[in-house]
Amino acid sequence: MPDPGERLVNLALFLAKTPRFVSAEELRSEGLGYPEDQDEAAFLRMFERDKEALRAAGIAIEVDEDECYRLDRAGTFATEVMLSAEETATIRTAVAALATDESFPFAEDLTIALAKLGQGAPAPVSVATTLVDEDPRAQGASAALTAEAIASRKFVAFDYTNAKGESRMHEVAPYGIFFREGRWYLVGLDTSIGEIRVYALKRATNMRVNATAPKTPDFERPDWFAVAEYSLLPFQYGPTPFEAVVRFSAEDAWRAARLSGGNGTIAEQPDGCALWRIEVGDPRGLASWCVEHGPGVVPLEPQTVVDIFRVGLTEVLARHDR
Repeated sequence: MPDPGERLVNLALFLAKTPRFVSAEELRSEGLGYPEDQDEAAFLRMFERDKEALRAAGIAIEVDEDECYRLDRAGTFATEVMLSAEETATIRTAVAALATDESFPFAEDLTIALAKLGQGAPAPVSVATTLVDEDPRAQGASAALTAEAIASRKFVAFDYTNAKGESRMHEVAPYGIFFREGRWYLVGLDTSIGEIRVYALKRATNMRVNATAPKTPDFERPDWFAVAEYSLLPFQYGPTPFEAVVRFSAEDAWRAARLSGGNGTIAEQPDGCALWRIEVGDPRGLASWCVEHGPGVVPLEPQTVVDIFRVGLTEVLARHDR
């Protein structure tokens, strides 16, 4: 079965090329990616989610009195996107920079997209970028292998060293990858414990995709899975989660929404500051994050983080006094 993204593309393309109204059952039988052994209720729930996803993406769908469906071409393609020469040049520059970044695993796809902007557009400015903060070539290679395994639904195995310095081999059904603050992360089902975990690819070595029966999937990703739910800040990963409170000064309160990444809750205070309540897994990581984004960002709770924060500041000051 294709993954949800591929199924959505198949559904959109079928509706785009079919001028008549078609029933849900007919769409199901067209090999778009709906499981053949799925019961009626499960199929209808999946189909409803797919329709809403297409509508959210700007694809209008008409429904007739018999509950059949057709693409609303006027509503979907009402406006052609026109880019100015300056906008095209900006896009070409950004794409060209990423396409030469060895830490970015989708350079080939970007190069194809860049070609579609047209040869008559202004040439991109020569710039260089490195997305990741450590070992870009290794992280880029691991991300590329992971993306390949996600597409083919094959297990990946790798040696992994956790934050405690403990190393062991993991076999994972890869569900998704994401990028945050200079690092690529893998989200997947660890086959040894039967739980979904998040792995920083900078800690993974000897990454390999299961080569057995390459055209036969090893797993099916759950339909409910959404990688965004696992895209946390680095200090949120840890064995024992706890709630922390971080204070943004009145001068820095405007930064809270951006730096929080949508995680936790932010409450504005009468004095203009902002208090951020966030679930944390790594107290030292949160303290380091506050130092990095300070001086107007200070942990208030729990005391463990406050103590680590103060010790860290003392060490930084001592180094600068030498």
